[in-house]
Amino acid sequence: MVITDMNNNTLLKVKACNTTFHYERAIFNADGRIILRLRDKIISQHNRWKAYRGDNRSNKNMIFTTKQPNMIQFKTSLHVFLANKDVCDFKVKGSWSKRKCKIYTGDSASSTIAQMYKKDKSKKVKMDKNKFMVTIYPNVDYVFVVALIAIVDAMKTVDKDYAEKMVETNAQVIGATA
Repeated sequence: MVITDMNNNTLLKVKACNTTFHYERAIFNADGRIILRLRDKIISQHNRWKAYRGDNRSNKNMIFTTKQPNMIQFKTSLHVFLANKDVCDFKVKGSWSKRKCKIYTGDSASSTIAQMYKKDKSKKVKMDKNKFMVTIYPNVDYVFVVALIAIVDAMKTVDKDYAEKMVETNAQVIGATA
């Protein structure tokens, strides 16, 4: 995932850095330095992720954690907890498939800090179905917003990959018994 400004200048890049035991994403600045590392928690019922400052995965460098509020969800919903807190500080809600999500503080959807949406189709620019726009409100850290979007994207990618593997496995089993 490449994040650009309105003039198409690259601001950040998000790359998958999966290991045998973890799904991970690294966020790089324009100079290619890792500024944030995102890592899933193994065997988590609520699809938990942790964000670390730089490339260091120690707890003292943890900035925030996320979790899905429900194990089974039909719409995108993510709770965000600043480091070492048990109270939800931010929420992500919306529809990832429609590329329409809001990020807001606490429980109030009226305190939106960023929103994601598909680019207006009235423009004469042909958009890739995976491209979208994000409006980030003033005084909000755009790397934080990108990190949340990267986590949701990773969770949806992992879910999709898992579903495809299950279909392949079932097809092989069915094919073997036919």
